[in-house]
Amino acid sequence: MRPPVIRKKLDALRPPHLLDFERERTSFSWSQARAELQGLPGGALNIAHEAVERHARGARANRVALRWLGAGGDSIDFTYADLSALSNRFADALTRVGLARGDVLFLLAPRIPELYIAVLGALKAGVVVSPLFSAFGPEPIATRIRLGRGRALLTTRSLYERKVASIRTQLESLQTVLIAGNHEGAPVPEGALGLDALLDAASERFDTAATRPDELALLHFTSGTTGKPKGAMHVHEAVVTHYATGKYALDLHDDDVFWCTADPGWVTGMSYGVIAPLLHGVTMIVDEAEFDAERWYRILRDERVTVWYTAPTAVRMLMKAGTELARQFRFDRLRFVASVGEPLNPEAVWWGHEVLGLPIHDNWWQTETGGIMIANTPALDIKPGSMGKPLPGVDAFVVRRRVENESTVGVEIIDAPDEEGELALRAGWPSMFRGYLGNEERYRKCFVDSPRGRLYLTEDLVRRDADGYFWFVGRADDVIKSAGHLIGPFEVESALMEHPAVAEAGVIGKPDPVIGEAVKAFVSLKPGFAASEALRLELLGHARKRLGPAVAPKEIDFTTTLPRTRSGKIMRRLLRARELGLPEGDTSTLESGG
Repeated sequence: MRPPVIRKKLDALRPPHLLDFERERTSFSWSQARAELQGLPGGALNIAHEAVERHARGARANRVALRWLGAGGDSIDFTYADLSALSNRFADALTRVGLARGDVLFLLAPRIPELYIAVLGALKAGVVVSPLFSAFGPEPIATRIRLGRGRALLTTRSLYERKVASIRTQLESLQTVLIAGNHEGAPVPEGALGLDALLDAASERFDTAATRPDELALLHFTSGTTGKPKGAMHVHEAVVTHYATGKYALDLHDDDVFWCTADPGWVTGMSYGVIAPLLHGVTMIVDEAEFDAERWYRILRDERVTVWYTAPTAVRMLMKAGTELARQFRFDRLRFVASVGEPLNPEAVWWGHEVLGLPIHDNWWQTETGGIMIANTPALDIKPGSMGKPLPGVDAFVVRRRVENESTVGVEIIDAPDEEGELALRAGWPSMFRGYLGNEERYRKCFVDSPRGRLYLTEDLVRRDADGYFWFVGRADDVIKSAGHLIGPFEVESALMEHPAVAEAGVIGKPDPVIGEAVKAFVSLKPGFAASEALRLELLGHARKRLGPAVAPKEIDFTTTLPRTRSGKIMRRLLRARELGLPEGDTSTLESGG
């Protein structure tokens, strides 16, 4: 039987930044973290200046900032000096086509170099960046551009013709479409502009906008359970959190090679796939290709990756590919692996420990928080299945809401360990979202005053153990109430995944006239296992033994795939809607094939 804790192993030659966790939490201040950045005259702060210009004008100018790996096997290196020049050209090009400070640029592109240049160039110009998943269909693209009043769109010829051309006339605010990656010289679609020609005509000299710390920089859309997506607004001051969490949660050092596998179309791929690694002056890897287990292992080995940030879905896909494949490779420089997107099952943490030689460090945050809030850091022992502890500068609480007339009027702080409640964070960290675009009432409802200060209510249910580690229970609207028990789907899913036949599991509550809700599980199987009544009974028995009859699922259905968002989260509400014949709501973030 495995022990409940994986003890930390610290490298004496490279101690982590957060060596003494409790001392650093006590002494830390956000103003101290801000002082480690450069800033601009007059108290101005610009994300792109901190990510690129302060390196390009110093000793890191000729260091490789971005190594792009093409799907066909080619690669291109961009130094910090290269990124400076190219992003200056992009910023100048934006101003030449009429974009002004505060206008919104939407990005709809795969992981191509132009996407990263555009992010940095737009921020330099004071233009707001709003990324879109390249897998989106026309309707979710149109919805977000309309909500964000997008003035410009960067995309590729293929994506424009397949997804944008048919909705172009519906987008009254959209004045400019830039076509990237059109290097073969094919005609630019009518009504669009070729980016290559614009960059060729633009200047490499551009004065970065002296944006205020509270000036809008990023607009991330996140799906609600119903209705339109919400546009979470983030400001340039968020860069302080990106920097501090890259240092403390991901332990980035000056000579690291960092690979974040997340798509820049969602918040992790922007905060930690673009901004945080550049803030620390490291070399970041960008892979254009889609997931392939052998390719990923080759990248880890051949690019000598030292810090790897990925998603639980990807970890489970690697697990599904088998340990024999992993053990064909050696990852001599890999020293830290972290994961985010949904809770990481204990089995996955142990798999990393036993197969990669490194445990996988789970962490927690949301689109709304803008950066990592709770993490398993190198300075902490790992309790597999735990989110970890709040980072320096983050104060987290377990609370119960006090509700009157369906409105939250206050909270009760739960100080006792191992009691379940809602996770709340004391407001005020730099990357805290500053509003939902056009929905101030919805934004206000996210906060409540308490004796511990103004709190952001996350709608995630957690418990905190006696050692201060937080454990994810489920989303507030996912928790199953069965025969007086509150059952977290994640706990049931984790137990099912311990069975050798199970690749993934999604769990919902199904209405039951006697017990309120019965637990139902949807399970996909690993290669070599076939769905059968015998296996269904075996899984039911395994879960009853592991969880007890009150918590274990009463029903199990086999499915080839589970619906997931592009960020890797299993969409339990979609499983529930399909099971009960209910409206599916917003499915724009659904991973293709789900």
